[in-house]
Amino acid sequence: MVQLTRIYTKSGDKGKTAIGNGTRVPKNSVRVEAYGTVDETNAFIGVARLHADGDIDAMLARIQNDLFDLGADLCTPGDGSDDNPEQPALRITATQTERLEQEIDQINAGLDPLKSFVLPGGSALSAQLHVVRTVSRRAERLIVELAGVEPINPECVRYINRLSDHMFVLARHANNGGKDDILWQPGLTR
Repeated sequence: MVQLTRIYTKSGDKGKTAIGNGTRVPKNSVRVEAYGTVDETNAFIGVARLHADGDIDAMLARIQNDLFDLGADLCTPGDGSDDNPEQPALRITATQTERLEQEIDQINAGLDPLKSFVLPGGSALSAQLHVVRTVSRRAERLIVELAGVEPINPECVRYINRLSDHMFVLARHANNGGKDDILWQPGLTR
């Protein structure tokens, strides 16, 4: 368990931060940008949860915990294959991604089929989930960029990709099963 006794250390005052293995890197490195954007995604889920209850709130709470696992994975260099078996790094797992897939399928089965792209909005929860979706897509782009320059756990890319899909179907679900979705009307304001 993590224990934080001091909130500020002044060790980052020169623009560097320590990552999972203790190495100090620039705060604007792609690794820090990737896990920082995962953290931003998590914060927006916290805002969305203000409008959620029941099963949706429980689902979002679990995803928030998963996102901390994802951030821990991303802040620790390597793809997991060379982790110390006696003290392995925390890595996101296929089981976590598969749970998202199962929930996507379950939620999507109850939605009206789409006939157009959906504009973010409708209910307050749906609008917030669309924000989560777009921020998670930005996190995905950064994770893919990181994977292009350093080895990472490939499950990180799969998880964040499924998360944005999950947020899309959950946003539709929050709009009365898609009945209250706001649909794009191409060329409407020409």
